Amino acid sequence: MLTLYHCESTRSFRPLWVLEEMALPYELKVLPFPPRALDRSYLDINPLGTAPAFFDDDMRMTESVAICQYLVTRYGPTALDVSSAEPEYGDFLNWLHFGEATLTFPQTLVLRYGRFEPEERRLPQVVTDYTRWFLARLRAVENVIACRPFISGDRFTVADVSVGYALMLAEKIGIAPDFPEVVTEYWRRLQTRPAFQRAIELEWAAGVEQGVETTAFPRPGAS
Repeated sequence: MLTLYHCESTRSFRPLWVLEEMALPYELKVLPFPPRALDRSYLDINPLGTAPAFFDDDMRMTESVAICQYLVTRYGPTALDVSSAEPEYGDFLNWLHFGEATLTFPQTLVLRYGRFEPEERRLPQVVTDYTRWFLARLRAVENVIACRPFISGDRFTVADVSVGYALMLAEKIGIAPDFPEVVTEYWRRLQTRPAFQRAIELEWAAGVEQGVETTAFPRPGAS
């Protein structure tokens, strides 16, 4: 049985999106954010208190990109994966991990020191510096997407999920207006995927059904 512990719009959206792309049966458990503060029982599941936590029966994982790679490898074959026999394999792996290690990391500092810390501990210079860092790293995406429809070639893969989540987070924190035009178009293209749209709807519906109340849960389409 596949089980995903998820907070809306966090890194756990990556495996949720992949589960929907692959049409795998799974159980979705929604947590309030941050779970380590608002649901202390979750620390028994993931001592770090971060989302995601993912189970395949007794096997547990907590890294979002690793979970995506696990799903396409363990439950493939699928076009979402690039096999080691394909010439694009190295490029695929690089982008798969680029989405988290290079793009999402600076945004966590923007969020922490721009929103999550108490007012007296916020650091506007950190927010400015790491926003610029993110946008500078985004040039690598711009250069590639200007030449091909998806991040590692002509087909959509979990590398697009990895990078796409970083773009989603950037939109949430107000960086998207500074995207290069080709990146904006790429992000729009990713959002048209039915699995992406299902994942957005499901995280909201599951939160309501499970009684998870958070200001991060506006109904899709609501103002």
